[in-house]
Amino acid sequence: MASRKVWCVLVLGVLLPHSYAHTDFFTSIGHMTDLINTEKDLLTSLKDYIKAEESKLEQIKKWAEKLDQLTDTATKDPEGFLGHPVNAFKLMKRLNTEWAELENLVLKDMSDGFISNMTIQRQYFPNDEDQTGAAKALLRLQDTYNLDTDTLSRGNLPGVKHKSFLTAGDCFELGRIAYTEADYYHTELWMEQALKQLDDGEVSAIEKTSVLDYLSYAVYQQGDLDKAMMLTKQLLELDPEHQRANGNLKYFEYIMSKEKEANKSTTEADNQTDVESKTKKKGRAKDYLPERRKYEKLCRGEGVKMTPKRQKSLFCRYYDGNGNPRYILGPVKQEDEWDKPRIVRFLDIISDEEIATVKELAKPRLRRATISNPITGVLETAHYRISKSAWLSGYESPVISRINTRIQDLTGLDVSTAEELQVANYGVGGQYEPHFDFGRKDEPDAFKELGTGNRIATWLFYMSDVSAGGATVFPEVGASVWPKKGTAVFWYNLFPSGEGDYSTRHAACPVLVGNKWVSNKWIHERGQEFRRPCSLSEFK
Repeated sequence: MASRKVWCVLVLGVLLPHSYAHTDFFTSIGHMTDLINTEKDLLTSLKDYIKAEESKLEQIKKWAEKLDQLTDTATKDPEGFLGHPVNAFKLMKRLNTEWAELENLVLKDMSDGFISNMTIQRQYFPNDEDQTGAAKALLRLQDTYNLDTDTLSRGNLPGVKHKSFLTAGDCFELGRIAYTEADYYHTELWMEQALKQLDDGEVSAIEKTSVLDYLSYAVYQQGDLDKAMMLTKQLLELDPEHQRANGNLKYFEYIMSKEKEANKSTTEADNQTDVESKTKKKGRAKDYLPERRKYEKLCRGEGVKMTPKRQKSLFCRYYDGNGNPRYILGPVKQEDEWDKPRIVRFLDIISDEEIATVKELAKPRLRRATISNPITGVLETAHYRISKSAWLSGYESPVISRINTRIQDLTGLDVSTAEELQVANYGVGGQYEPHFDFGRKDEPDAFKELGTGNRIATWLFYMSDVSAGGATVFPEVGASVWPKKGTAVFWYNLFPSGEGDYSTRHAACPVLVGNKWVSNKWIHERGQEFRRPCSLSEFK
């Protein structure tokens, strides 16, 4: 593929906007950046509080030092000391007035400003859903990109600018969240990582007994009774009085005794089958997505189905929009990404200035991305689409209008019946699992309310580079298209006959490292009758 890409020459008190009050922060890196400013503001407030406390303590310290010298002299000769009338007066004054002032100083709460700021800002903080969503995103990245726990814990990811690592407490939290989701596979992985880091001497508030408690049960749930018993015994060595561990051990011993009795009446072959049935429980839970493995391989850049012969049929060219007057003298760069379905990429098709404008217009409106329920038609959030999106109309900005015109000129399709420009920003591990852009026959009302027919084609702008991950993949055909800022890809979702092209099923892979911004235009059937005439052949 690379051989054909010839175009490679190439402040305290500042609050989050009210519209950001809680809106699933983890689903958009763009919105999460505002949390950095919030934390910076709180840190400034905290530092001011520390300075105030230090100033207060410094005053108390000076008072104590002055009195220390004075009382040392007075206690050596009390009568002689008080024989001086000034000393007698000052003693009365100190005990009657100055100690009261000191008491007020000690009792003075210097935290009012900080606590007030915290109270105001707290309404804009992430919540439990965000923390759980971010944790599940890490687990998703681990699976999709075949990352072991140690690699992820050490932060050894490709293309990172700011390396970070997970503490034993962080690993424990990931395991705990997996446990609450009954995901015992990941519970075991992350509790073992937490235990490893504790065994290596990491200082942590997390106790080994807590880790072993979760770990032993997760292992048991996956069918490994021997290991569960071993871990439970380790826990009891650390805490012999642990009530749950003692109960579990008795239960495990009871189960094992039952199994031994049952095994006496079975053959050796049956025993082997029994062992295999246990080990089959290990691993990731059964998935609802049939092409999960294929999809994840493509996300990693594996499993691409493009033979050398087919690859030779892909070309780069200067494209004038089939003789469009705007592009005859200044054609654009176009290259083939795939043959069936035909996917083309336009290079240098949107400028940095246009991208900045689109992001500026979209960011205040970003909301959790929704999908249309195929049964009810109601828009709802979905766990398989981790992003936020906004819709921009051509009438609100000349930049958006110009972009719409560009899409129409280069595709030859009428965009007057197209949907508005959708801008999407992906969150932690942001993704959109395999889906179709067009409505299928079992979804007769998918776009009925629009009155413009089905989605005939998709135009997708890449408005950022992504350090790692974030590819657009087509599992049915084994294609992977990688983000490149300033480019766009285009494909038809329907055959000329109007039938859906099921090979266009595609997905946005999880973003491993970086920030992914895209915008897309879904073009509809109405208005294309003479621009793309209907074919008599159903699937051509």
